[in-house]
Amino acid sequence: MFIVHVFIHVKENQIEAFKKATIENAQNSIKEPGIARFDFVQQQDDPTRFVLVEVYRTAEDPALHKETTHYQKWRDTVADMMAEPRSAIKFFNVLPNEEGWD
Repeated sequence: MFIVHVFIHVKENQIEAFKKATIENAQNSIKEPGIARFDFVQQQDDPTRFVLVEVYRTAEDPALHKETTHYQKWRDTVADMMAEPRSAIKFFNVLPNEEGWD
């Protein structure tokens, strides 16, 4: 598995619009065969900060995800909502092992 945590800081006046666009993207993303999990979380003590937890089946699947219409729509929609450029950290799973993911 190939796991990506995407850290996003949005403008305070864009929180609800960002959540709406990102929920739509997440709901479509989880339908992709290369995605095992796609979580969208909001920081409790700073509601302008979010994390996407994207679990891909292979290291090639993030590139395929970025080719989808729903990702490109999300990327373009939220670009001006960002308070700063988003960042990401990439991980490999330890537990569960490969068979532990649906």
